[in-house]
Amino acid sequence: MKLGTLVKPVLVVGLLFAGPVVAASSAQQALSASPIDDIVKRYPDMMSEGIREGLTRRQQIPPMVADTIGFVVNNSFSAARIEQQVVNKLDEDLSDKQLEAVESWYQTPVAQKISAAEIAASDPAVWKEVQSRAPELNKQYKGSERARMFQRFDRAARATESAVDTSIAVQLGLATAMAAFSSDSENYDTLRQKIESQRGQIRGVVEQQVYNSYLYTYEKISDQEMGLYMDFLESGPGSAFSQSVTQSIQQAITDPVESIGKQMSRFLSPEE
Repeated sequence: MKLGTLVKPVLVVGLLFAGPVVAASSAQQALSASPIDDIVKRYPDMMSEGIREGLTRRQQIPPMVADTIGFVVNNSFSAARIEQQVVNKLDEDLSDKQLEAVESWYQTPVAQKISAAEIAASDPAVWKEVQSRAPELNKQYKGSERARMFQRFDRAARATESAVDTSIAVQLGLATAMAAFSSDSENYDTLRQKIESQRGQIRGVVEQQVYNSYLYTYEKISDQEMGLYMDFLESGPGSAFSQSVTQSIQQAITDPVESIGKQMSRFLSPEE
């Protein structure tokens, strides 16, 4: 399995929620003001595309079968369910005051400009452009303030952490789908342990891709604006928000994976 062909990093930053106080925004209103609802809508396609791409690179898998597996994967993930899990966890993890602070940030012109850039860059169709421009952007920003900002941004936004979890979920989905072709296939827990044992190796691949995506996504955002963004992400409300979003999305995209192999086994098993 070539790790680099399966990783589709998405910078998971941005979601608003306020408690059920009349004066505060509702969860859905706050979500509409942030980039997360738009980004989450793309998760099923991202998971499906990543697994389909990995399968088509294996010559023993006919393209029609790879497309069918991609269809099953896409329908195993619900953007609406992921979004609801994010909202529920934010409701549990953040206070009304923290949520109001997050909302205030996302209503600023700087935050809106950054959110628009993140939404545009989260489209899976853009990934080829991110890859093609990576050498140019790496050379352009080498030794620059933007390059030095990356480690601070990555820690604050939990970008690599989120992308590693997504990559592992994609690979586990691919492995469970492939297991349907084998009569002596390993069970889900064994597959998961094997893939988790590669987390360090996966992180090495993913971190570079996240850096490439960072340079591309924020190309038109000034260093001053990025500084304001990181100040928010490092603040109490921003940090709590980022951690809650990352954890809930990780859980939401991992939970359905176990069922993919079972669905594929039923689909591929010949009728008795």
